[in-house]
Amino acid sequence: MDYGQLPVTEWNESHVKCWLTSIGIKEVYVEKLYKEEVTGPVLKVLDEPFLKRIGMKGAQIHLLMSERKKLGDSNTRPDSTQAVHDNVSVSNNKKTKSEWGNAKPKEPALLTEERKGVAEETKCAQVNMKPSSSQHGASKRQQSGKQNTSTFKKTERTMNTDNPGEAIRWAHCRPFNSNNINFKYVKNTVLPPETGVLNLITPCHEYKSFTTAASLDRTRLQAKFACEVLKFASACMNIRTNGTIHFGVKDSVEDKGWQHGQIVGICIRDRDMYVDALDYIERCFESYAQEAARLCIHPPVFIEVIDKDNEEQRFVVEVDIEPISSTVKEKIFQVHLPKFNEGSNKVNIEKHPVIFQRVGANSEPVKIENLVAFIQNLQDRDARREKAESPNNEHLIDDPQNLGRKLSILLTHGKSYMNDSLWYILVTNKCREEDLKSINFLMHMNVFCVFDFDEDSNVSGLYSKYKECHATSSHFLQNYSNESKMSTNEFVKHLCLFVKKSWIFCNGRSDFLGDEKPCDENTWIRTKKRYMKKAVSFICEEVLPKGSFLVLFLLLSPVEKPIVDTFHEFYSEMNGMDFIMCLAESRENYEKWANLAQASCSTEILEQRSVVGMKLSHVDATVQNMLPSTTHCRHLPVSTKGLCALSALEEEKMYSLEILCADQCDDIKLDCLNKEEIKAIDETFYRGKKVSWTNFWLADKRLCGELIEREACKEVLKLLNDFLSGNRFKYPVAKLKVFHHPGSGGSTIARQVLWKQRKDLRCAVIKGTYPVATVCQHAIDFRHYDEKDFKNSPPVLLLMEDYDEEYLDELYYSLSDAMGPNKRHPSRPSFILLCCKRSNAPDKLCMASPQDTVAVTHRLTEQEKSLFRTKLEKFENQTEFKLEYILTFVLMSNEFETTYVREFVEHLLKDIDLSSRETSLMRYVALLNFYVHNSYISFSHCEAFLGLGAYQLRSIREYDFISHLSEQARLIFIELRETTTYISSIHIIHHLVAKEILNQLSGDRSQSEIATNLLQEKALLDHRFGREEFIKFIRDLFIRRDKKSRGDNADSLFSPFIEHVCNTENHEKAIGVLKYAYECLGKDAFFAQQLARLHYIYDKYEDAKYWAEIAKSHMPNDSFILDTEGQVYRKWFSFMVDNRKDEDTPEDIIHMIEIALKAMKCFRGAQQAAKSERDSMNNSGYFGEVEVGCRLLKLLSSLEVFPKNARGEYPKLVQYLLTDYIPDDIQKPWGKLHSRLKGLHKNIYNALDWISEDLSYFQTDKNQKDEEDGREEQVYNPRAWLKRQCKVYATFFSSDECIKENGAQSKTQLIKNMYIYKYGGGNVTTILSLLSDSNSKKSIENLEKIISFYSDDPQKNSIEDIDLINYIVCHITLACLSPGSSKILDLQILRDFSKRFFKRKRVFPASAHFLLTLLYWPDGGLDKDSNPDKDDILKSAIHTLKNLHDVKIKNVAPRKKRIYTHFFLGTGYGLRKIVPKTNIDKLMRGSLDERRKMWHNGDVWKIGKVHEVLKRVDGWTEDGRVFAMGHAEKIPILPLHFDSMPPGNENVTFYLGFSFLGLVAYHIQIKK
Repeated sequence: MDYGQLPVTEWNESHVKCWLTSIGIKEVYVEKLYKEEVTGPVLKVLDEPFLKRIGMKGAQIHLLMSERKKLGDSNTRPDSTQAVHDNVSVSNNKKTKSEWGNAKPKEPALLTEERKGVAEETKCAQVNMKPSSSQHGASKRQQSGKQNTSTFKKTERTMNTDNPGEAIRWAHCRPFNSNNINFKYVKNTVLPPETGVLNLITPCHEYKSFTTAASLDRTRLQAKFACEVLKFASACMNIRTNGTIHFGVKDSVEDKGWQHGQIVGICIRDRDMYVDALDYIERCFESYAQEAARLCIHPPVFIEVIDKDNEEQRFVVEVDIEPISSTVKEKIFQVHLPKFNEGSNKVNIEKHPVIFQRVGANSEPVKIENLVAFIQNLQDRDARREKAESPNNEHLIDDPQNLGRKLSILLTHGKSYMNDSLWYILVTNKCREEDLKSINFLMHMNVFCVFDFDEDSNVSGLYSKYKECHATSSHFLQNYSNESKMSTNEFVKHLCLFVKKSWIFCNGRSDFLGDEKPCDENTWIRTKKRYMKKAVSFICEEVLPKGSFLVLFLLLSPVEKPIVDTFHEFYSEMNGMDFIMCLAESRENYEKWANLAQASCSTEILEQRSVVGMKLSHVDATVQNMLPSTTHCRHLPVSTKGLCALSALEEEKMYSLEILCADQCDDIKLDCLNKEEIKAIDETFYRGKKVSWTNFWLADKRLCGELIEREACKEVLKLLNDFLSGNRFKYPVAKLKVFHHPGSGGSTIARQVLWKQRKDLRCAVIKGTYPVATVCQHAIDFRHYDEKDFKNSPPVLLLMEDYDEEYLDELYYSLSDAMGPNKRHPSRPSFILLCCKRSNAPDKLCMASPQDTVAVTHRLTEQEKSLFRTKLEKFENQTEFKLEYILTFVLMSNEFETTYVREFVEHLLKDIDLSSRETSLMRYVALLNFYVHNSYISFSHCEAFLGLGAYQLRSIREYDFISHLSEQARLIFIELRETTTYISSIHIIHHLVAKEILNQLSGDRSQSEIATNLLQEKALLDHRFGREEFIKFIRDLFIRRDKKSRGDNADSLFSPFIEHVCNTENHEKAIGVLKYAYECLGKDAFFAQQLARLHYIYDKYEDAKYWAEIAKSHMPNDSFILDTEGQVYRKWFSFMVDNRKDEDTPEDIIHMIEIALKAMKCFRGAQQAAKSERDSMNNSGYFGEVEVGCRLLKLLSSLEVFPKNARGEYPKLVQYLLTDYIPDDIQKPWGKLHSRLKGLHKNIYNALDWISEDLSYFQTDKNQKDEEDGREEQVYNPRAWLKRQCKVYATFFSSDECIKENGAQSKTQLIKNMYIYKYGGGNVTTILSLLSDSNSKKSIENLEKIISFYSDDPQKNSIEDIDLINYIVCHITLACLSPGSSKILDLQILRDFSKRFFKRKRVFPASAHFLLTLLYWPDGGLDKDSNPDKDDILKSAIHTLKNLHDVKIKNVAPRKKRIYTHFFLGTGYGLRKIVPKTNIDKLMRGSLDERRKMWHNGDVWKIGKVHEVLKRVDGWTEDGRVFAMGHAEKIPILPLHFDSMPPGNENVTFYLGFSFLGLVAYHIQIKK
């Protein structure tokens, strides 16, 4: 905010600096005081010794003290408005100068454009007010002892004595003799002072408030009105001057306490009363003058008075007097004035006529002694009037305005051409058919949204034409009201803002089938105006930053009030007209709009910000000539080696892609770029800004230096060429990865590759903020665009930057699935994903996969060093060059060597003021940029922080921010412009520079202290615009952990910042700053969660418990929060067990058990919460419960009350946990624990069972290589973990002694089951994991032992469903490992066992239906005859598996739920035909990643031995679906890789797989 709008006590050092400059203090002293952080309160107490101490000379001190005293006298605002008040005198105003200063206007000080307008307005007013000669004498104002009106200085505002706190504007009188019905007055604006005779043609003015008289009855009112009019008319006609008398305007002589000329208006009950009142002309003038008087006195004109705060209609009544020379020649107008006599209650006409004349601003009777002279001068007055009316005295016609230049300046803010630096908001009304031919200029403007008041716009108006050229989304006003209370970002996405042009139908749509119909003005104001207010407020306050957009009112037809209300809303939200303009071809349309709009803004300012009278076709041509590029179509390469045109509409439909065309930038007009601009573009890139296509284009055109091509770029191009040439690559999608050190130029290399390929391949950059499904669809549309032969379409090269691994995987699979064989070339990829990602170890990642990966590091090859040296020498040879101008390039030339970076930053920050606000800003940006990747701070936030004004002209705005910064700040900050919104922000030029700046600017402050200070900056945290992004960066600073998958060094426990504070300061500081962040950022549950975790890491379990409960109170149903609560108790329990001592009391043991049971309860809560979460698969609650349960069993087994026997078993413990038995020693002490402990077995069993089934679905081998990383809360090899935990669990429930002692069959079977668990037979997953055990002999022994624990006839003994499932799986697994084992049952027997899963009407686990598909697939030995019943079993199992799978996967992206195929169909019979996937894996060579790639790419089917082991199944395809013949009917098969699906309907063969999703087909081929 400008300092002139604030009290001195609220000034910051920037405000004081501006004031010091304005009063003439030398710059050197201004800077010194600025560095001393002299704010308003400091300024008030500055003394002479202090000023001398900083080196200030005596005269300068005297000037400062003198001006400060004036500042104190005025008490508040020493701005231009105050200076004006010192000079303005308003008639009969009793306020003194100091009283004017004490009044605090509510509205902001004059805006820049308004000041210009006022200067012109005042100049005009002074011309109109200047007396023609001194003979007219003093005005009525001079007689009352006030200053002459010529003392009025440059201002638009004065004070309203009716409301002393409110500033009001000056107004212009209605043009003389004009009946323009669109002309309006605004209540409480002030007309120029009353005037005397000027040049006879310029009217003199007289004001009458008429407030009391307006309420009188008809007779009294007409008498009063006629008296005033006829008196004024007589005076004007006798002097032969034009004049206007105004009723409803305050005259300070009569109206004490009001401004002279203040418009208030009067209520008009009946206009005829005023018109008929002039019938007194015939009664009051002499007969010879009556006709002339009637001709000279015009009928009353009623001008509406606008009052936004009051709906009561008021008018100013004006009567024009025009004494035409031919009418009044040789006539004297003496009048008998009508007076109402209250005694007689009637109107009396004065007996004696009076001759009136204009004396100054008054109408006064001619004195008797002057009467003869007055009559004798009659002929002179007639002659002067005749001369004044003569054609020679008329004003010359004004030269036409240069509207083209005005249009250019208003639309571009003074630039010579338009660019994307401004968004345009269009407000328009009904467009005529002929105007549609001239609105092409709108198609090329950067339109954000359109407020359209034409209900037919979609049928025959502007929208019908615009949507042919651009992607749009249509809305109504209420769509912007955000009644569902979404966050700003969510609501922006919901409305598709920045993605499509938002077209807002402000008054319904005539063709809309819904309820939104057009309405009249009054209904609109009642029903829709509030929605307009919300829409404007949302856009101005939350979406677009101040100064980044311009509102264009395009008036194409007669104006109605709603469009003016829209202007009022924008004017109010934007604090003035600086970013609003109007365009109207029709002067009449404009004047109606302006007259209504003047309720907010003076007509002079409106005129300055409007282009009126310029033909729309001329506007169209002028604006198109201002475009920075020609408007020809962009082009893409096609399969025939030619080009096709890409329309803007089609490009905008693919909004998730930034498309690089074959002729990118060729449309730039070179005459729009001068040498300085080209140099700035070049230097900005070498300072650290992201490379743009313009950089490459300028380099190709040799308009700037050539861009260095690093070796890595050549490597990428070589790998890319390998994909494209030859016939070896037959898969639809290829991945080419570029890993780079942060700031090493990886992004530049990736874009350089795209630039070089743009004429041969279709190239685009993926905008990673959009869902995979959207990107996938747009990528396919991009590939197929304007192509006839999809198969031979050129590959699409898609660049992904800083991607998430899972996002990349999902996109990869989605594109692969979408590109079937009929849609792609058989020997080259359809899509090439160029994946560019930062990494701290790019070399390591490259070595892991050298065939498709390139590493970019800070290290330069010798050849690269030579290129960098040569480039640097060219820069140094330029005049006025400094190394700082290309700072990033210089650092890169030195390979970002640590010492060099430190010394460079040291030199840069030399003598910087560590205490200034600007340095604080640098410190905060460095903190965020170093710890939060891709963070930034918007210009808007920076301006708020530095105390700079908001709505100002663009040039002033840039000066206030960019130029306001010190040399150091300008060099280390670089501007970022968001590619979608074009919103500007700043960040530090390089990650390592940010790190060094943070270290060097910290001084004696710790980083935790800097972060705390940042949280205290309310100007940043509470700044409304862009708040969500800024708060997200702050949250990431405190709670976002490092992940290897994101390119970080390691997977961290906490955010890097918190870990730094813990390691370099202490954990108490980390806890302290996190607590403060929790309080400052709205008591976020996730901050409380981090505090709980941080406390338990440092063994502060009571505090951890407190914060976990706090987090839970905020989000009681979040599974991750509940899991953290469980982890608190788990860690607490582990700590207590690990620190057990011999002297621990029974109470201590009870406490430990209670903590463990509490942990398990919390984990069960997390499990329940996770089930209801549709967008995540959080299974940590199950793992946590098992781990705590097994540890608790271990604790119980160590107690004396449960001794171990000779065989190492715990019979007493087993008996206690599984029966009613309770040892006497713990009967009472453990009273509250018994029931919970006796449920321990079941709880652990249920959790293990859930984990087993979960692991049966999904591929989990991806993380097996990370098994050694045993960080808490994560399980990296879940199958091995499950196997291990099952064994631990079974150990504590196994006891031969209990089997002998226990007579109950159920308990005996339960203990036997524990032996089954012990040997790995407790669930499907652990049984199947025996297939991959390296010691197959041991696995066979274990399986045979497991089978022996079951009875010989499980069905007869009513075995449980889950036990039967495990029993059958054991036989299948054993058959795979040892086909000749005597323990294996025949296939038919297993089928008979499994029939219960089909016949009985109850719910069975997915594993039961999986077994049905495995057992009932047709067998060459058993199924000689067709049997539809077996097909029913198969189809029922497949259908059930599909349903259970859909429930299981929720809405989680496919990348997190890849289906695992357990078995394949082999060449044998019976159980021998079942081949486990592990057998195929053993035939493959290479690392885990390479084996996974072989499965996905299909290279596994090239292994000869695979064909010997597996059997191909005959089937057929129908419309993209695969079928095979079952026992008698067709069975649906799911094709896992759509790229192998042949087009159309074909006979095929494939390999059959068995998964928990059903039957799946691999390697589908057309049958020969």
